Amino acid sequence: MRAGQFFLSSSLSSITLQSSVTRFILRPAPSVRLFPHHRSYFIAKRTTTRSDSLSHKSIRTTPKVSASASISSMAFSEQARVPPALQSPIPPITKFKIGLCQLKVTADKERNILHVRTAIEEAVEKGVKLVVLPEIWNSPYSNDSFPVYAEDIDAGFDVSPSTAMLSEVANRLKVTIVGGSIPERSGDKLYNTCCVFGPDGKLKAKHRKIHLFDIDIPGKITFKESKTLTAGETPTVVDTEVGRIGIGICYDIRFQELAMLYAARGAHLICYPGAFNMTTGPLHWELLQRARAVDNQLYVATCSPARDAGAGYVAWGHSTLIGPFGEVIATTEHDEAIIISEIDYSQIELRRANLPLEKQRRGDLYQLVDVQRLNSQ
Repeated sequence: MRAGQFFLSSSLSSITLQSSVTRFILRPAPSVRLFPHHRSYFIAKRTTTRSDSLSHKSIRTTPKVSASASISSMAFSEQARVPPALQSPIPPITKFKIGLCQLKVTADKERNILHVRTAIEEAVEKGVKLVVLPEIWNSPYSNDSFPVYAEDIDAGFDVSPSTAMLSEVANRLKVTIVGGSIPERSGDKLYNTCCVFGPDGKLKAKHRKIHLFDIDIPGKITFKESKTLTAGETPTVVDTEVGRIGIGICYDIRFQELAMLYAARGAHLICYPGAFNMTTGPLHWELLQRARAVDNQLYVATCSPARDAGAGYVAWGHSTLIGPFGEVIATTEHDEAIIISEIDYSQIELRRANLPLEKQRRGDLYQLVDVQRLNSQ
């Protein structure tokens, strides 16, 4: 479980631009972790709970500073984002249920499509307004499979049965869908692509995985997505019926600059469909999610395929929702599960008031440059 371009500049004078508490699990899960100040809904054989000490901390008052010092500090913070950061828009709804569909993937594409359709329907029956699907849910995760299962999304629904299903079910059930990812064929190139559909069934955004999963850990795992896939070139932020959402796919979560860029573009939530493996999953999956959320003071949602021990690539699972204070709101283990939990955007405002990081950045010492936005001005 688990680009326009952007970069960090270390100086102002030298910038180089380079190209809350019940929850249902609709499928059995070995255990689920809950935090009681968020509403979440599950039915499970075994559950565990943690008390949330985050909501009851006293807020430390800060010493008074002079007006000139305050103005100077504000100027520095504005310079830390180039162009200046955008304010998050007021979302159509500020509190809603999200469903993370952690599902097994088989070699049968038609079965996978039907299975995902059924999971979305089950989630919406429980009041979900946003559904998130796993990475590569219509195909086995392998370089051999990507060309075979790839669909030409731009050519239309007649030749893309996976996106046709997502469009139809989004429109019929009036739900926003972050459609995990599927292999996409575009000309002679293949991409790992996430499609976002609105409640009207229309394609609102398409994110092609920016950072390809090329790793080599001797004795553990070697995988080179670049053998078959091409990297995407554009960060993706989309305004939806449930707020402004940034999209990343799996390995994209390792690059904090992308999450910082999404926060600077006003995202309320970042969704990462992902399939971390049995080596990096136990060490990094939750850690990275919490880091991206707490650093940027927004929600992070991830969705992994369920684990299949007999598959060529074995996914870690553990789909998770993280709050803007870095707290784990809802998670599961590795079996199939539909995690239904609640997002409350007022928590973003609260945490940013508790810790006003965006007003404390030192633009005189470092900057994040959003090359795409800068070049469009």
